[in-house]
Amino acid sequence: MTGLGNSAGIDNAHMWTPYCGVAPDPAGWAGAWNADLVLLAIVSVALVLTARRHPERTRDCAAAAGVFLVLYVSPLCALGSALFAVRTFHHVALSLILAPLLVRAFALERVAARMSFPLLTALQAGVFWAWHAPPAYAAALSNDFVFWAMQASLIATATLWWAALRRAEAPAAVAMTLATMVQMGALGALLTFAGRAFYAPHYLTTQAWGWSPLEDQQIAGLIMWAPASAAYLMVALAILYRSMQPALAR
Repeated sequence: MTGLGNSAGIDNAHMWTPYCGVAPDPAGWAGAWNADLVLLAIVSVALVLTARRHPERTRDCAAAAGVFLVLYVSPLCALGSALFAVRTFHHVALSLILAPLLVRAFALERVAARMSFPLLTALQAGVFWAWHAPPAYAAALSNDFVFWAMQASLIATATLWWAALRRAEAPAAVAMTLATMVQMGALGALLTFAGRAFYAPHYLTTQAWGWSPLEDQQIAGLIMWAPASAAYLMVALAILYRSMQPALAR
């Protein structure tokens, strides 16, 4: 079996019980919806309270809720139990899509007003790397509490980072965005060029999809290295372009 780690990880692969459910196969993944009533209730209450207290933010809150439901309720959630590449896309989407929507929906810029932007950049990178360490990742896919600790910390640090970005002057915003791009690309390159698969929960879940665990990990690394890093680069270029508009107008 190409790219597997140690045999003990393979023998214990059946023990993983991810929050999103057992790994689906290609024939059944489209029906693997997550009917977590508590989660649905929390999202619904957040939408109602926002609509009542801040009706002008209803659209932004609805957009954030929609992304949240796609990530945690749709079959995409269960597909992340099968493929590390999908779980990686999930984490990238938290950082690049959900987090900035949450900043807009709840006007969180003021929360980061007294926080150091470089420190928040380092904190976001540290949390992202820490949860992609194989032991931490395996723990998150075998315990619901650890899973939600992972999700909450990824979302919180990314949201604070975007809140700080919206307040920062252009030079600092560009520098911290490029720093985030570099760390994302570095982790992606590490996973892409690793000589073996690191993530035991996926040792026996990728074959049904026609990938070895190592190929799955390499695709995950490419997601971080190419599109995710490119997205941060585009953000940096957009900030730089906007900062130059007054000079260009003159």
